[in-house]
Amino acid sequence: MRSILCSLSLMAFASAAWCQQSAPETKTYSSAADVKALIAKAKTDHKPGQPTTIEHILDLAPYAAHLEYRTGVGPAAVHEKEAEMFYVIEGSATLTTGGKLVNEKRNGANLTGTGIEGGESKAVAKGDFVIVPQNTPHWFSKINGTIVLMSLHVPRSGE
Repeated sequence: MRSILCSLSLMAFASAAWCQQSAPETKTYSSAADVKALIAKAKTDHKPGQPTTIEHILDLAPYAAHLEYRTGVGPAAVHEKEAEMFYVIEGSATLTTGGKLVNEKRNGANLTGTGIEGGESKAVAKGDFVIVPQNTPHWFSKINGTIVLMSLHVPRSGE
C-alpha cells in the first residue's frame, strides 16, 4: 500500500511539474534590446511568400503583445470580442479600417477576408499608434517594403 501511495504522489508531482512547464510564460517586461533581438529573429524566421511573421513580446493573460514583421499584404480581419492596438516600430504601410470584408470566412474566434470594400485608408509609419475597435474590419492593404508593428489584442465585453 505504501508503494502505491508513493507512486501516486510521484505521479501527481510529475503531472503538476509538466502542467507548469506547458503553461505560457508570463512576461511583463521587454527591453529595447529584447525587441531589437525579436526583429532580427523575425527577419531570420520569415519565409519567402509569407506576408507576416509573428514573435511574442509580452504575455499576461488575457493580454499579449506581439511583434508583427510584415513584408506583404495578408488577409483582412474582424475581431468580434477584442479591440486591437498597433504601434509602428519600423517602416510604413496603408491601413484600411471599416467597410466590409470581401470573401468573409470564420477563422476561430475571428472573421477573415481577402480584402475590404469601402472603409477608410490611412498611411501609417514609424511612431504612429492606431486602435481598431472590436467588430471593425481592418487590413494592411499596402506594405511599403517592410513594416514592423507591435500589436496588442484587448479583450472587450459584449457591450
